[in-house]
Amino acid sequence: MTKIIGVRFKPVGKMYYFDPLDFEIKRGDYVIVETSRGIEYGEVTLGIKEVDESSVVKPLKGVLRLADEEDTRRFKENKEKEKEAYRICLEKIAAHKLDMKLIEVEYTFDGNKLLFYFTADGRVDFRELVKDLAAVFRTRIELRQIGVRDESKTLGSIGVCGRNLCCSQFLGEFVPVSIKMAKEQGLSLNPSKISGACGRLMCCLKYEQDTYEQLIKESPRTGAAVMTPEGRGTVVSVALLKGRVKVRLGEGDESTQKDFSVNEISAIDSLPEPEEEIITDEELKLLEELEDPEQEDKKRPQKPRHNKHKRQEQSKEDPERREYPKKQGDNNSGRRPYRSKNAHKKHFQKKQPEEN
Repeated sequence: MTKIIGVRFKPVGKMYYFDPLDFEIKRGDYVIVETSRGIEYGEVTLGIKEVDESSVVKPLKGVLRLADEEDTRRFKENKEKEKEAYRICLEKIAAHKLDMKLIEVEYTFDGNKLLFYFTADGRVDFRELVKDLAAVFRTRIELRQIGVRDESKTLGSIGVCGRNLCCSQFLGEFVPVSIKMAKEQGLSLNPSKISGACGRLMCCLKYEQDTYEQLIKESPRTGAAVMTPEGRGTVVSVALLKGRVKVRLGEGDESTQKDFSVNEISAIDSLPEPEEEIITDEELKLLEELEDPEQEDKKRPQKPRHNKHKRQEQSKEDPERREYPKKQGDNNSGRRPYRSKNAHKKHFQKKQPEEN
C-alpha cells in the first residue's frame, strides 16, 4: 500500500496526487510541491489515503513542505500581479491586431514563468507579442490556446437551468459527451436545446446516461410485440424513468391503449431495430459541431525515414518495380546482369608501369 494526498492548484481544477512523506497533512491544508511547471502552491482536497501500489503512476513526487505565512503572502502577491499582466497583455494584443481572446493569466509560484491562456478560431502568429511581453515582464513567457469548454470553466456563466455552470462549480475534468446520449434520453436534437454556454453539448447529459443505458436494456422498444396481463399487444411508447409502457391491445376500431409496468409484460418476438430519426444535412452539420473535435497533433511533422525492409516488401508486391529493363545482348530476360563482387575494384586499380 502507498500513501497519497490529492492537491488542486485551482478552485475547480484537476486533482493531482503526491506523496505526503512524513508530513501530517489533512484536508484544507496548503502545501508546496514540485510539478512539471516548477514549484507550485496548492490546496489539499484529499487527505492522506492508502491505495494499492498498482493504481499509482510512478514516480510519485513528494511534498516539499507545508505552506507557511510567507508562502501564502507570496501566492497572494502573484494573484495581484496577474491582474496587471492581464491588462498589459490586452493592450499588446490590440496593438498587434491579433484575432485572439485573452482568458486568463497565471504566474507560477516561483515567478519564473508567466502563462497567458487565450482562445482563437485558428492558429495565431504571436511571436512578436511574446517578444513584447518578455521585454515588459523580464521572465519566461508562455501562451497557450485553450478550447471553448475551458473558457466557460474559467469565466463562469449561468446555464439554461438557471444555475451556475457545472464546470465552474464542481467538475474537475471534462467528460466526453456525444449526440447518442441525447437520442437515448429522448431529447430533442435541436442544437439550441442540448448545447451549453460554451456551444458544445451540455455536460449534464452524462449524469444520467448510465441509468438510461440500463433501463433501455430492461425495457421493450417501441413497436415490439409483448404479452400483457390482458393479452397480446404492441408497444406504443415507453417512459424509461417511470418504468411504464403504453401498449395497444386489439386491432382496428376495437384497439385500446393501456399503461403497464415494465415488470408486468414480457417480450414475444425479437425487438426490432430502433427507427433512425430523419435529420437534414444542415441539422447534421450543426449537431456535429456540438461535439468536441479531436485534439490536433501539435508535434512538428517529421520527414519519413526510408525503410530498407519496407522498400523490399513493396518491390516484391509490385512486379514492375522488381524487373530490370532488358538490355541488348542480355540472355536473362528481365534480370539484372551478373557482376562479380570485386568488379568495382578493377576500375580503381592503378595501371602498372610497363617494363622497358
